[in-house]
Amino acid sequence: MNCRRHGSKPTIALWMLVAAADLAILVAATGLVTMLLIVAGLVALAGGVLATRTLFRPSAEAAEAVARRRA
Repeated sequence: MNCRRHGSKPTIALWMLVAAADLAILVAATGLVTMLLIVAGLVALAGGVLATRTLFRPSAEAAEAVARRRA
């Protein structure tokens, strides 16, 4: 039989095309400026999360000191 399994890559590609069409409809309905503001907000939020994760990550020296204490 020449049938594909469910969830194969062409199905994922089809859903990506549907998502792109949904985005185009959303931009047409709300306006390009509104969508750019939403995207800018999401980029700022992602940058804030990344900055917070890098600021509060324990340093390599602190992790090494904990490893030495446990040994």
